[in-house]
Amino acid sequence: MNRTGAGFLLMVILAVIGNLRATSQITMPEVLDKGTLTEQMNYLQDRTRIYENYRAIREDMFQKIKKNSLDSLKKAKNEITGYIGLTAGLNNRIDSLNSSLETTKEELDEMTRTKNNVGFFGMQINKITYNLILWTIIVGLAFLLVVGFLSFKRNLSVTRNTKKELKELKEEFEAYRQKTRLEREKMSMDHFNELRKLRGG
Repeated sequence: MNRTGAGFLLMVILAVIGNLRATSQITMPEVLDKGTLTEQMNYLQDRTRIYENYRAIREDMFQKIKKNSLDSLKKAKNEITGYIGLTAGLNNRIDSLNSSLETTKEELDEMTRTKNNVGFFGMQINKITYNLILWTIIVGLAFLLVVGFLSFKRNLSVTRNTKKELKELKEEFEAYRQKTRLEREKMSMDHFNELRKLRGG
């Protein structure tokens, strides 16, 4: 008997022994019902033999592993589909939030520009320029006020001096007028007396 024939005979013997064991082991191992797919594969690896690179597996166990594998793949596919949908929803949410963030940034920039600007005669002027103009006006008005006050004080002093001089001048004039009247009266009397003398004499 050649080597191929011996291999075939051994395969038949193993299949018969496998069938005998299958009839004696009708119940499915618990690990194939409740274990993870990795645990089920490890169980089959430990419980089956390899002959000339072939592994003999019970048909019911193979169908069970096949069903469990397909169920796991289907579950994983459903989870992946769910995750893809969730990712798409999250991406839409991120896009919406980015759009809201851009809008908020633009509004913040506008508020910052508005906060840094002041309406002045219908124009928007930067606060620094506005403050510079305002303080220039205030300093100019303060300067004019000081100059006006000093001018008023000088004019008041001049007015007082002028009034004083005018009063003195009036007094001098009144004294001169009195003196002139008295002199004229005296001259008139002297003239009258001279006329009387001339007439009487």
